Amino acid sequence: MKKNASKLLSLLLSLAMICALFVPAMAADEEAVKPYEIPDVKGKIVILHTNDTHGADKSVEGSSIGMAGVAQLKKDFEAAGAKVLLLSAGDSIMGKPLVSADQGKSAIEFMNAAGYDAMTVGNHELDFGIENLKELAKLAKFPILCADMTTESDNKTVFDANKIFNLDGVKIGVFGLATPETRTKADASKMPGIVFPEKEELYAVAQAQVDELKAAGADVIVCLGHLGIADESVGNQSIDVAKNVNGIDLFIDGHSHSTTAEVTAAISKAGLGDTNVVNGTKIVSTGTALANVGLVIYDKADKSLNDSLITAASYTKTDSAVAKLVNGRDDAVVAAYGEKIAETEADLNGSRSGGTVTATNTKTEVVFPDGKGNRTAETNLGDFAADAILWQAAKTLGEGNVDAAITNGGGIRETLAKGNISKLDLLAVFPFGNTVATIDVTGAQLLEALEAATCSTPDAIGAFPQVSGIEFTINTAVPYVNGEQYPGSTYYAPKNPGSRVTIATVGGEAWDAEKVYTIATNDFTAKGGDTFGVFKAVGGWKDVGVALENALINYTTEVLDGKISAEKYGETAGRITINNLPLDIKNNIWYFDAVSYVLDQGMMSGTGHGYFTPTGDVTRATVYQILYNLEDKPEIASKSVTDVDGKWYADAINWAASEKLFDGTTFGSDAVITRAELAQIIADYAAFKGIEDPDAAGMAMKEASDYEAIPAQYLEGMSFCYYAGIMTGDQAGRLNPTNSLVRAELAQVLLNFGKLLPAEKAA
Repeated sequence: MKKNASKLLSLLLSLAMICALFVPAMAADEEAVKPYEIPDVKGKIVILHTNDTHGADKSVEGSSIGMAGVAQLKKDFEAAGAKVLLLSAGDSIMGKPLVSADQGKSAIEFMNAAGYDAMTVGNHELDFGIENLKELAKLAKFPILCADMTTESDNKTVFDANKIFNLDGVKIGVFGLATPETRTKADASKMPGIVFPEKEELYAVAQAQVDELKAAGADVIVCLGHLGIADESVGNQSIDVAKNVNGIDLFIDGHSHSTTAEVTAAISKAGLGDTNVVNGTKIVSTGTALANVGLVIYDKADKSLNDSLITAASYTKTDSAVAKLVNGRDDAVVAAYGEKIAETEADLNGSRSGGTVTATNTKTEVVFPDGKGNRTAETNLGDFAADAILWQAAKTLGEGNVDAAITNGGGIRETLAKGNISKLDLLAVFPFGNTVATIDVTGAQLLEALEAATCSTPDAIGAFPQVSGIEFTINTAVPYVNGEQYPGSTYYAPKNPGSRVTIATVGGEAWDAEKVYTIATNDFTAKGGDTFGVFKAVGGWKDVGVALENALINYTTEVLDGKISAEKYGETAGRITINNLPLDIKNNIWYFDAVSYVLDQGMMSGTGHGYFTPTGDVTRATVYQILYNLEDKPEIASKSVTDVDGKWYADAINWAASEKLFDGTTFGSDAVITRAELAQIIADYAAFKGIEDPDAAGMAMKEASDYEAIPAQYLEGMSFCYYAGIMTGDQAGRLNPTNSLVRAELAQVLLNFGKLLPAEKAA
């Protein structure tokens, strides 16, 4: 056997150092963004639009244009000779404490000052209840438009459905649409008797609005919608409405925090074209938090609509009067809530699904792994928040009276970076005014809740459960199959709870389907918000009477003594496992880790139709193909094996022959491989990789009862694999050299062998 592992390592290190010399130096400073210049818009119609501002109303250079910037933009376009219409697609009154601390009153005052002409209802406009929104509508100097939000008793719209704006002789007809998800994305108890149609009924409402506005002489039809393009909104997306409704010229969208580029990508993915136009409808959206303001220019001459986004990096001008109003309110909020109460030693992930986000407490950018946010996976902020909820409930109800906690990831709204934390920062994490609540459910009902809340995982979903006192696994390879639709919801119960999610422990003990657990949560989910329809069906929830943000404050100051340590919350606690395993691989089987490893590394794949077939046979060609895959399928120097042409494993066998891992010019039949044959192939490949013989006396293997049964030509290979821990005897001490092995056993062999591979292949 070859003994050159140390030489190989030295060579790799040397190459790495040499390559480092050729890495080009990065520019010291990134190219400056050019200031935005108002285009030639004289005699044209300009539509400025925003959505999902969520309290980012203060102008912050590079990150938020702010309301003062929006106001100045409108003035700049008017000064350039355009007629301007300023519209909001909703979610303006809830988010940062700047607007949520007074239940949206400040947001409306800012929008009045900026000169908004209309807005529609976002789901978060109803977080403080329908009566609060009606009071805000009285305060607004612009109409709130919503055609699909009606009262159940008389089927009348709560607000005006549409309005026609006459701009320089051009009639712009605008109507509003709210997402049907408002029924579960806001607290249903705060909007009794309010109805939102969905899918075909929603399309019919929209078509009726188009027809009405056209009959009234509208030249351009604009849908001001809060529908979004999230996967969980399929059927009720802006794309769905555009596809099924004729005559909408422009759809200004919100809800999913998407940019127009992301809308275009979603349209392309749906096979509906490569632009942001569907069925003649141009769909635009700005993202969130005033990082952009949308611009649509209508040319009366050719009746064209041209859209773009104005970024916070390119436009920094502000209206002084509006800036004074916003900054004054911000100073008052900071004075009331801004005093330091704690510090965190770790960046706490408050992102939706990972990536780069701006931390609330430090206003600095923090980067988290893509796909690792509160709507997609367990996060350290999710752990911290759930721990606080569990502790607060237990403190109020008594130790031992609460088993675990769940809070919906979509309710966590801000990231906290290393540094000082104020009450203002924690209020921004939980801005919705929800309270800690408890509900008693059986283990089976808890399983249904977790499975429904992860129905779209790994795609983001606001219901994603951040937990404390619960350990569970989600297998995303298993499709979520809809059962019955939850009453009053756009979501469905799982048809077969437990097929996709398995619970290991609750409250530190093994999960029991029949046991009744007391679960701490928030009043929104306790009442059936998001996907938690099973909680609504169970009923009997209890309000602990402590606001979520106060639970965070109390836990931080009383339990953590003002310090969120890196030791406790620097990493996630490992409460939630997400894998993508075939349907026949369960997490409590002996080969679970091995199969997970070979699938993750691409060493092996499934056998089709979502299965791995762990008891399936392993053939000679399969093994050579795996080794060829490990080498990244290099080009074949020569094709010396004559009887494999046209076979799926032809390249693998010819590669093995060229590297002296296969001896001969004919392969023969692809027979089931024996353990001894496999051991020899693995040993030869180890020598090829420069992996040394394991240090051993060389006699212990003879203790195996069937040592003498090892064919002489495979003795060296079996010895290597035995002493390296790759293939050892069974529980009775037998090596079974002439027996075949199944796919699960091969996976275990590869996992064991992987521990000997260089780091770049084994990681």
